[in-house]
Amino acid sequence: MEEGIAALSQIVRASEGTIVVRWRELLVASGGGAGRIKGAELEKQCRDFLSAFVAALSAGPTSVTDPAFAIARGLLGEISRSRAIQGFTPTETAMFVLSLKEPLFEQVRASYADDAARVASVGWEMTQILDQLGLYTMEVYQRSREEVVRRQQDEIAELSTPVVKLWDGILALPLIGTLDSARTQVVMENLLQAIVDHSADLAIIDITGVPTVDTLVAQHLLKTIAAARLMGADCIVSGIRPQIAQTMVHLGVELDVVSKATLADALALAFQRTGRSVVRKATVKG
Repeated sequence: MEEGIAALSQIVRASEGTIVVRWRELLVASGGGAGRIKGAELEKQCRDFLSAFVAALSAGPTSVTDPAFAIARGLLGEISRSRAIQGFTPTETAMFVLSLKEPLFEQVRASYADDAARVASVGWEMTQILDQLGLYTMEVYQRSREEVVRRQQDEIAELSTPVVKLWDGILALPLIGTLDSARTQVVMENLLQAIVDHSADLAIIDITGVPTVDTLVAQHLLKTIAAARLMGADCIVSGIRPQIAQTMVHLGVELDVVSKATLADALALAFQRTGRSVVRKATVKG
């Protein structure tokens, strides 16, 4: 294996410029997302990686996990992460390194035109190394995509739990979608912070957009209500539809909090509790 790697290193070093040109052409021709990257940037990525690849081969490594490949792996990691963020597909990302096989094999075949066995031996070593690097690329890509998805989920959860100031001392928390443990934590944090920021005495939790309320969702609501009470704010739950009311009765779920059918009813109760009232303005007939 060491002999094959040494031979591959010499071949790549002698034809580095030719390999980069051919490699870049293949990337552009394949359409694998390369069109979204500027030509100069793509060429720089190819040149930087090939230089690191050659330097690693010169050290005679036995695996791409060897320290000799640290710089090459680092460059691949950066490329994979950036492609994951830009929305490249797994195939488009992996093709960056896997498409290097063809120009490398062309140089190996040209170097040993009269020695088929040698071409096969060096070509096999080359394939093993690039396949390992391709797998590494996919691992980094997958981790990066998972990070992007988690961040997007956090941002969506943050945006889907706004706390609205309805009146002095009265807040509303409209909930849309299913409540799970992670989202309940976000809901609770947002509500408690809003209670502090607005010195609120009452918080209306509107569950009109919650598709169903089971025992687990009820527990999450109770935790939020209990936390708000500890901060000195009472809660009113609004938006309990007939279907949800029936489900809660069948399950024996008790929210232990005042509830109203609509947000308007809950707001009217909040006004009453805070000594306010809404009066229709009399029209003056001319």
